[in-house]
Amino acid sequence: MHHASIVLFGVGGVGGALIRQIVQNRAHHATEYDLALPILAVCDRDGAVVTLDDAIDDATLLNIVDFKANKGRLANYSQGGPQHDLAAVIDIAARPHTIIVDCTATETTVPALLTALERGYRVVLANKKPLTIQQEVYDRLTRAGETADGHAPRQMTATRWETTCGAGLPVIATLNRLIASGDSVSRIAGAFSGTLGFVMTGLQQGRRFSEVVREAHQLGFTEPDPRDDLGGVDVARKALILARGLGWRIEMEQASITGLYPPEMTGLSVTAFLDALPSLDAHFQQMVDEAAAQGKVLRYVATVADGGCVVGPQTVDAASPLGQLRGADNLVEFHTRWYHPTPLVLQGRGAGVDATAAGVLSDIVELALSK
Repeated sequence: MHHASIVLFGVGGVGGALIRQIVQNRAHHATEYDLALPILAVCDRDGAVVTLDDAIDDATLLNIVDFKANKGRLANYSQGGPQHDLAAVIDIAARPHTIIVDCTATETTVPALLTALERGYRVVLANKKPLTIQQEVYDRLTRAGETADGHAPRQMTATRWETTCGAGLPVIATLNRLIASGDSVSRIAGAFSGTLGFVMTGLQQGRRFSEVVREAHQLGFTEPDPRDDLGGVDVARKALILARGLGWRIEMEQASITGLYPPEMTGLSVTAFLDALPSLDAHFQQMVDEAAAQGKVLRYVATVADGGCVVGPQTVDAASPLGQLRGADNLVEFHTRWYHPTPLVLQGRGAGVDATAAGVLSDIVELALSK
């Protein structure tokens, strides 16, 4: 049986769901792929559980997930301890064919990820931030494993990052297949945020902006501070990853981002921000009405075209794929030489810890089975 060991960074929602899915699929992976995925180390911000044996046993792994769900820190876990250097955890725990999996939401993992690749290990990213800081870091992360001439197929490199752009939707794989076929991609447009899709759908239904945002916040669709979603930066990160996937040399500062609240609301507390939302209702109602008068609807759209990334509210034809989008689904349109005038469209659940974890697990299995 082939063994691909796992070192996991991040045991929040996605990381915890990933552990559960690995445990639940052990028999499936063994039967279908002759594959075992032992987990050697699990790390959070300042703690870790590391084994020097063959694997952390499944009962302990599931207990760790429950412990973390109850706000525990691995530094205080019975079998854990403090860690302040993820690269050191890799050096202690990793074996040949190890895959480092980053399910955090911080760029501080970058030194450890680069160390892992230098050691000949492989990397799976659900974390967007390492891919959206300096272009040079993106290059080092995504091109590791290429031949000296740089012409190795993208799918043969040592890193996978499918879930950074749409959870389990095969956005990166589709982009790579289009490029591999020689098709020229002129434009990528999409709704990359389930949260903002929920808001846009509510506006189209005639609801007030403040009402829809408050509901999304209460339902847990937004981050604890809803400005983290409404500001559009997370959507811009996804657009930047796609732009870089096209081979463009582009930095985050070059992206044009229009958020859904004015700069003067940035310094407010979360409570004060929510209380101030009704002041924006008339503005968004006017935008919705103006779009409807043109037979269009309002969507929060990321567009990758003409060498740049533009993110913000945009009117689109009501009959277009984006115009027909409802609820919290994500949608990506690829406009290419062969997919013209009708674009290639991917649509589906683009958020949620289980869907994202399933995408991460697919990346792990793909890397584990590649030579």
